[in-house]
Amino acid sequence: MTEQQPTGPDEPRDRPENPEDEAAQSDTASEQAPEANEESMKAAENSQDFEAFRADLEAVERKIAGEIDPGMRAMVVAGSVFVLLATLVLPHAGKTRGFDVLLYDTVAQSDHIGLPSRVFVWFVVVFGIGFSMLALITRRWLLAWIAVAGSAVGSVFGVLSIWHRQTPGLGNYHGAGPGIGLIIATIAIIVLTFHWVRVVWARTSVQLAAEEQRRSAEAHAEEQRRRRLFGED
Repeated sequence: MTEQQPTGPDEPRDRPENPEDEAAQSDTASEQAPEANEESMKAAENSQDFEAFRADLEAVERKIAGEIDPGMRAMVVAGSVFVLLATLVLPHAGKTRGFDVLLYDTVAQSDHIGLPSRVFVWFVVVFGIGFSMLALITRRWLLAWIAVAGSAVGSVFGVLSIWHRQTPGLGNYHGAGPGIGLIIATIAIIVLTFHWVRVVWARTSVQLAAEEQRRSAEAHAEEQRRRRLFGED
């Protein structure tokens, strides 16, 4: 009868029946671990790339949204600005020219130029000419909007100025009627307002393309996240 050898404290009591299976399992686990790490690294890199790409798209879209593209209307706007400049040397009432109304000199005072005419000429100079030229040169959307707002208010004062020159003043005073300069300036600033409104509300093809590209990129990223969530990739 043989004696059973006692198990030493340093020797494991449970050993696998087949050492080759243990080696195979360890090899499979070691192969899957780098693959999982590689997939996670690729997903992280793709996510970072998309975030950078989306940030660039949003920056481009904001830049494009802040600009205007007047196209052929730029010629009409420039022509209207030139006409407004010319009306400053034309008579607005009697012997009073546009510059006289602007400065309110003795000639304007002698023709009893009222407040509506003076406000109108200032709106013509500041918004109809000044901001319109700045908007055409810089193509900034904000400047174009300021030109629109000022020209619209100036149009109202232009019509009011014509009416005022046809209305008796204090003491039933009848002064000179509206001059050719006042009438042309009123028509020009109304035309200018109309075309500026069309320009600032127009959506250019570049703006639409940038928005479509951003939406497509976001939809693609959302689809990738969904596929990773459900383990389809």
